[in-house]
Amino acid sequence: MNERKYTIQKIGAQIDRFLSQILKAGGFRLKYQMSEGETAHPDFENPEITVKFSGPDVDLLLANRAELLLALEHLTMESLRMPSEDHSRISFDANDYRALRIEELRLSAAAAAEKVKSTGVPFNFNPMNSRERRVIHLALRNEPAVRSESTGLAAMRHVVIYPAGMPSPAGAQAGGAPGRSPSRPAGRRRR
Repeated sequence: MNERKYTIQKIGAQIDRFLSQILKAGGFRLKYQMSEGETAHPDFENPEITVKFSGPDVDLLLANRAELLLALEHLTMESLRMPSEDHSRISFDANDYRALRIEELRLSAAAAAEKVKSTGVPFNFNPMNSRERRVIHLALRNEPAVRSESTGLAAMRHVVIYPAGMPSPAGAQAGGAPGRSPSRPAGRRRR
């Protein structure tokens, strides 16, 4: 049996200390509850700890595609000094946002795959975080007629769905950006 790296007993007090300070300083009317190993889509997400928020200000957490919720999650992980490869082990949620978002991504992946199969033209998703890109890749893992690939750099990283036999364009993995322009010759500075 695999021992969990992160449990409420091991890091719950640190999460609680950080969140209570942030929520108080921000004047948020929110409560949260931690639980272990809870997920609606275990094929796509398997966190060791889930933090669920409730209260009058939940809508603020979920505005702009849960931007504040995801930022709070990220800051909490940074405060715990968690390595990036462990970030999927803790999940923040409110009003079942995660389950709904996974379902939305699965349906989008299926629709995009159908479009690629019928047109033969690659489909580019908008930039998304690594967890969301992973959902797209996993949703298409059993689709032999298409393949998915993450491309782009940093915040612009996104998924492209290709027909199975189509090669990736040159430079796609490196961000698909055109080559750098030659440097300007060193010149005198203007005063």
